[in-house]
Amino acid sequence: MSIPAPATAGIARSARMRLILAAIAVAALAALPAVLSAYWVKVWLAAVIYTVAASGVALLYARLGLVSLAQVALTGVGGWVCLRVAHATGAPFEVAMLAGASATAAVGVIVGLPALRMRGLYLALVTLMAAGGFTIVVTAVQFPNGGEGFSGYGFDPRPMPRPLLAQSDEALLRYAVVMALLGYGLIGWHLKRAPGRAWALIRRSEAVAMSAGVDVVLYKCWAFALSGFLAGMAGSLLAATLGTLDARSFPASESILLFALTVVGGAFSPLGQVVSGVLYRVVPALLDTIGVDGNLSFVIFGAALLQALITAPRGVAGQVLDAVERVRQRRSDAMTSKGPR
Repeated sequence: MSIPAPATAGIARSARMRLILAAIAVAALAALPAVLSAYWVKVWLAAVIYTVAASGVALLYARLGLVSLAQVALTGVGGWVCLRVAHATGAPFEVAMLAGASATAAVGVIVGLPALRMRGLYLALVTLMAAGGFTIVVTAVQFPNGGEGFSGYGFDPRPMPRPLLAQSDEALLRYAVVMALLGYGLIGWHLKRAPGRAWALIRRSEAVAMSAGVDVVLYKCWAFALSGFLAGMAGSLLAATLGTLDARSFPASESILLFALTVVGGAFSPLGQVVSGVLYRVVPALLDTIGVDGNLSFVIFGAALLQALITAPRGVAGQVLDAVERVRQRRSDAMTSKGPR
């Protein structure tokens, strides 16, 4: 069956638009770090890193309807393992990051085991308690800093070496963006294959999924493992940024905030996770810069969460994409009306 000319033109325009947006993204990736001040490079670097962590939260919420409030704690797990491997073996950062992400994937499965029996508020509370438990443990053990023993903590701290390709903050920002894109690619690969189809059935109904032959236990654990892997990537990048980590950076309350901002930004779209990363790190920094108490951001985020839950379940990204689609549709209708009758 042949495709009508207007449809073909629309497909071509869409492909051109994607190419244009990709070119803009590449240009921004190359130029933006060079024009930002040192402070804002660090702020945007943190935003990109937490965008990776938010993508794991969004995966569970959007694809399975599960609420996990332990993502920031899992980010800390990834950072701990990455630091320990790097200091103990002197391995390249990429090897340490892979070890941290893999270990966090395993921990993510353990944290997600209650999801086999729980959903909603009860699962959220269990994962929040797991986040609180991590805070207690890591406060006692501390993050590795080049010391001896299992914990690797000592009183003569040494920073973890950065990736060879990202020795400066500007280069590390570009490196983090590439890692974020790889994370999105990993999620997209899963969504287009058996795991994505299984998750869609599970979200609709576990009974329907089981009747269709889906192994619900396997694919739920798979989702938590993938979410944990992304959190481990984020924690490793955070460790590379700072050279070391502090237990005070991973309180359980931050996991609640990250989940809320993921909902506000839009859990159903990669753009939404970018928005959540910007809200999580850039907005408080912007308020501080203009002389406004950064704690005001919590009031703003609370109001935004209520607005998202009531009027915009797809978040800010959903509203933006809907607006773009309306404009595109109007332009398409206008071009069609001007065509030959």
